[in-house]
Amino acid sequence: MRVQRDGRSFKVDVVSDGEGLVSHVGSALLGQVAEKTGLTGALSLGLGDLKQRRSGHDHGRVIRDLAVMLADGGECLADLGALGDQELLFGNVASASTAFRLVDRIARDPEGLERLRAAHVHARSCVWKLLGAPERLTIDLDATLIGSHSEKEGAAGNFKGGYGFHPMLAYGDETSEALAGELRSGNAGANTAMDQIEVAEQAIGQIPVEHIENIQLLLRVDTAGASHELLDWAREGRVEFSVGYELNEAVRDATLEIPDSDWVPALDQDGSPRPNGQVAEITGRLDLSTWPAGSRVIVRRERAHPGAQLSFTDHDGHRFQAILTDQAGPVAHVEREHRGRARVEDHIRNDKDTGMRNLPFRDFEHNRVWLELVRIAHDLLVWTKRLLFTGELAKSEPKRLRYRILHVAARLCFHARTATLRIQASWPGPATSQSRSSTSERSRGPQPDTPAGPTTTTAALSATRPAKPTREPAPDRHHDLGSCPQHPDPTIRGGLNQPTPQPPTKTSHQTASRKIRASARSFAAWASAGRTRRIRRSYVRWAELSLGFQPNGLVVS
Repeated sequence: MRVQRDGRSFKVDVVSDGEGLVSHVGSALLGQVAEKTGLTGALSLGLGDLKQRRSGHDHGRVIRDLAVMLADGGECLADLGALGDQELLFGNVASASTAFRLVDRIARDPEGLERLRAAHVHARSCVWKLLGAPERLTIDLDATLIGSHSEKEGAAGNFKGGYGFHPMLAYGDETSEALAGELRSGNAGANTAMDQIEVAEQAIGQIPVEHIENIQLLLRVDTAGASHELLDWAREGRVEFSVGYELNEAVRDATLEIPDSDWVPALDQDGSPRPNGQVAEITGRLDLSTWPAGSRVIVRRERAHPGAQLSFTDHDGHRFQAILTDQAGPVAHVEREHRGRARVEDHIRNDKDTGMRNLPFRDFEHNRVWLELVRIAHDLLVWTKRLLFTGELAKSEPKRLRYRILHVAARLCFHARTATLRIQASWPGPATSQSRSSTSERSRGPQPDTPAGPTTTTAALSATRPAKPTREPAPDRHHDLGSCPQHPDPTIRGGLNQPTPQPPTKTSHQTASRKIRASARSFAAWASAGRTRRIRRSYVRWAELSLGFQPNGLVVS
């Protein structure tokens, strides 16, 4: 193995004699977020009935460790070893077999998934209290395909010719949280209204009770959501909707009849006009009597980008899209809100990198529990970014967050009842800030010279207390006689206005050492004549440890 430094190549000798070195130190933040938001406690309380004996691992902590493992990039139960091998950071982590037994108990319990979801919504309530609840929550529904390379219960062929599962998922756009998810067989349809309603109800159930009456809800789905059952359910539940609409013959004819003066520029997400894209409303040109009252149809046209293939339904080089909605407001703003649904694809892609790409169990119910763990891991990452980070890291995806924060290696040092995690000073990320973080047995608040803003330590999640005055370190009275701090009293050494005395020179230090050794020899003579062995033994220890030499002729009998 070779490394590079200052343009030179060095051969590296690898030895295993390091102490205090830990990796994945940032993942410990996820566990602390679970503790401070009440997720671990709620899981322990909800799963307490499943515990068969009083001793053993706490079920809440096992589920928390599984979620942290998934957020850290794990893919199966065996990846718990990455946490279990570092007991200093993560404590006593359950083995893979113990974790499987808990997953099996949850899967066999008829109320097992509801226990996990109840703890999840409890933690969400705590986070919303800290960050503020959104006034409006957009629920994005979408289905995705998950492949399976072996025969598993519930796996089946899908419409793309693959084999696996087809879960339905729901995410909150304003908070980026995973609200609901239901595992389905691979041959399940993307437009099955009953499945969509079930997942949407689960998503609404994840809204804390204290906010359910005042929050404004919007259901956003692609063309698969344009079903009468789903939209009638949304109208009965006072939920606004915005779904994709099929470009049938009536819609195409009505679109081609729109005069050029009725087209208005489409808007980007920041509200600025798009250079390519126009929108118009064709509600009056269609028969929408079978849809909920107040429904509108808005179409959008844009020029195909260079290299794109046009279909036979495209006209005059334009591509068309249509949405069905009951929202009020200008057509450009409503259409812009619907295009924000594309962010759900990013959430699904990130969750596939957080344990959802491969469902590890053979039984269908076990994989349903795994999907719930993926949702908890998703929210742990979201809450950690929103509570602790700002700037680039607050918007980063899990891949970047793992490289910059979660997988960082550091040295864990213990001194004076405090623990200090020393990260490389040049590492990109929060470690480059001037503030130093530490955790101790007593949680301490931020010091007066700590820069404002969120930190990336467990102390940032602790209750703040008044800062204690710092004390100067005690000097070494035996080896460093010239490092004593100056006394602040102006009556000592001529006052503070006098020039600061220079530290003793090497000659004075040697003189002081000779005086101490001479005194030690005199004391050695007195100790040798002592009547007790305790005096002689104490002196020998003091001379060896403090003065660095062994008195000649002094024998401890």
